[in-house]
Amino acid sequence: MSQAKSGDKVSIHYTGRLTDGTVFDSSQGREPLVFTIGDGEVIPGFDSAVEGMAVGESKNVTIPMDQAYGPRMDQLILDVPRSQVPPELNPEVDQRLQMSGPNGEMVVVRVVEVAEDTIKLDANPPLAGEDLNFDIELVHIA
Repeated sequence: MSQAKSGDKVSIHYTGRLTDGTVFDSSQGREPLVFTIGDGEVIPGFDSAVEGMAVGESKNVTIPMDQAYGPRMDQLILDVPRSQVPPELNPEVDQRLQMSGPNGEMVVVRVVEVAEDTIKLDANPPLAGEDLNFDIELVHIA
């Protein structure tokens, strides 16, 4: 039976959990996730976990944060003056916003604090700093 290898397009079902058991994402009830192993479409630890699996095989893996979204970085916490926020925007804690990054790319940030003169934004990926647990089932290799 063939095993998934770098360059293969694969279809997988998965459920992702934090170390406390909280489910943060799942393909259950949806179409399988399709990606090419080694193309950088998924986090590095996920590529590694699927490589070597055979169709129909299931496994549980823990992906350490350095193979997932990396550590949380304090330099990605930004204090933005209210004067730089569009006047029609009424930011609230935990709200997700988009802003332009240093190279013009769109960056999703989370509002973590709203004060009279400033808004504190967190540009870290939501799962940064977390080890991730996945139940993975390889459905198809193209």
